[in-house]
Amino acid sequence: MKSQDLVKFNLPDTPGVYYFVGPKLSANSLKLKAKDSGRILYIGKATSLKDRVKSYFVRDILMTRSPLIAKMLEEADKIDFIETDSVLEALILEANEIKKHQPIYNSKEKDDKSYNYVTITDEEFPKIIVTRGSGTWGPYPYGSELREALKIVRKIFPFRDAKCKITGKACFNAQIGLCPGVCAGWIDKKGYKKIIHHLKLFFEGKKPQLIKSLEKEMKVLAKAEKFEEAEKVKRQIFALDHIQDIALIKKDVEASSYKLSADSFRIEAYDIAHLSGKDVVGVMTVVSLPASRQVMGELDKSQYRKFKIRMDVNDDTKNLKEVLTRRLNHPEWPMPDLIVVDGGIAQINVAKELTRIPIVAVTKDEHHRAREIIPKSRILNPESRRAVLLANSEAHRFAIGYHRKLRSKGFRL
Repeated sequence: MKSQDLVKFNLPDTPGVYYFVGPKLSANSLKLKAKDSGRILYIGKATSLKDRVKSYFVRDILMTRSPLIAKMLEEADKIDFIETDSVLEALILEANEIKKHQPIYNSKEKDDKSYNYVTITDEEFPKIIVTRGSGTWGPYPYGSELREALKIVRKIFPFRDAKCKITGKACFNAQIGLCPGVCAGWIDKKGYKKIIHHLKLFFEGKKPQLIKSLEKEMKVLAKAEKFEEAEKVKRQIFALDHIQDIALIKKDVEASSYKLSADSFRIEAYDIAHLSGKDVVGVMTVVSLPASRQVMGELDKSQYRKFKIRMDVNDDTKNLKEVLTRRLNHPEWPMPDLIVVDGGIAQINVAKELTRIPIVAVTKDEHHRAREIIPKSRILNPESRRAVLLANSEAHRFAIGYHRKLRSKGFRL
């Protein structure tokens, strides 16, 4: 599929979920429920369907995306979409659709253990918690988005979480209105069961049915002259019709709108840290540099990422390969103009197996001080060199800090 093909799909500038579809499945949204749904290759969500899908075709795909995404685009011949009223609803719809259709390229992006789920515990007063690998609702690929989503939902339908203990005293969240007061006995089993039912409808993507149920409940309360409770339900209906998901919109825009252009240059540095092969971690740090590269780059800490190594292998090159593979399988993250690895030719060769993005390595002396940057042809001027060294040094600091934190947890009794 090529960028000129996008026009015929008439993608709107609205939130929603998009589908990259293989040749055996019609582009008609109504047919997405067909038995041949295995031809849905990839499902994603967006603040702007038009802008997000367009971002897949900004530049040479192997330079800006992972080989996995490049292969998916080669196979796709249609793009389908479903519009939603908010980014929050797009997030929930995406999770439900991934669970229903199991698109092959979503499955390849992350193994099952790395997905997040929202789970209802099996208790008289169930807790709503986030779990990994399995759960009641999901999968949600990105934990930070899910946490923001739960904050929004909780303001509409307060619920009990893992911190809420039934002690007869109000927990902190009950005091600020985010827990219905299970802890303090403010709500009975029947009332809390109603909240759980509302949450089920919302996370199953049944907002119209939920609003209809709330409207019926509001009328019953008003008829019984329980006006204060009826007003509370009315506010919930209003909140559902006017979802305030600014935090989610911000996260989505930050992830998708970044474009490598003439006035920006992004450097990503990677490092591995461990102690004799134990508690192995990897990190990514980011330095932003004007394209002219005439000034020192700036650390962009909001873009830093941590990776807990899944393989039990004491091999820095294999660990680096795992980190880079996982990073490149995040098409929603801004892609770098230059990758910096810690090591030498072996690390460069590992990175070259995965991407055509330019790569340099910072070699170290016996005191782990930077000795040189290879290959020298990649570095255009002294400012670029300083930015590379800054990114590498920051990656080393960040990796050591993450490793020590992880190791200290292992020492706790």
